[in-house]
Amino acid sequence: MINHAPARADAVPASPASGGLTDPINPARVRVAGGPLTVRYDFDEGAGHPIADLSGRFRLRPLGQNGGTLRLVPRSSPNGGGLAVDYPDRCTLPRERDCPRAILEGVRDDDLNPGRRPLRYGASVLMTHADLADGANVLQKGYSVGGISQFKLQVDHRQGHPSCVIAGQRARIYRAEPFLDVADGAWHDLECRRTPNRLLMIVDGVLRAWVPVPPMLSIANAEPLRVGGKGAAPGNDQFAGAIDNVFVSISGS
Repeated sequence: MINHAPARADAVPASPASGGLTDPINPARVRVAGGPLTVRYDFDEGAGHPIADLSGRFRLRPLGQNGGTLRLVPRSSPNGGGLAVDYPDRCTLPRERDCPRAILEGVRDDDLNPGRRPLRYGASVLMTHADLADGANVLQKGYSVGGISQFKLQVDHRQGHPSCVIAGQRARIYRAEPFLDVADGAWHDLECRRTPNRLLMIVDGVLRAWVPVPPMLSIANAEPLRVGGKGAAPGNDQFAGAIDNVFVSISGS
């Protein structure tokens, strides 16, 4: 495990960040991205306030329950230093509802909906086997059930397998999962790519797995971008470990 830096901020509910874009005439109607877009977070400015991406437009805020906190940890890598966000340790309490939980969450912004466009998303993660659980969500937008649609990156199972997941409104789930253990105490760059007919899982720059997907599958929902879990409530597939360099990139066509 890495040595934790002193806590910089509790992950507690904060005021919603500004910047969400919805249909001003019909807020219930979900739009898709109007053009190419790249959102990237390096967390080097801290985690104690709404965190802006490198463009300054898309913001994340810390949310938590039961004293869950987010901490900043120094990171050294061949590409330089900086900071990463460290999540609560894997909980071992007998009742999951009592566990500390903390995530980062944005606000609704339909410009993060890729629709059927080519999509890239991912993050750098550091985990050990002590951090693993049946569910550990790195980043996601939307859900795979209820006709909502989703794109997600996770490190699931006790074997430390990373996987990329997308689902359309018909709720069929497509997952690219290599038989590869990334919970080895080292940093790994995880990337998901949705092309017109495939979903690819890339680990440290190497293609490791892919599955076919239908070209007409569309991902569009009113959910915010979330990093480290699917919410702060019990059963949130809480991530444990450290996350850095979160990104979402939607192509123009």
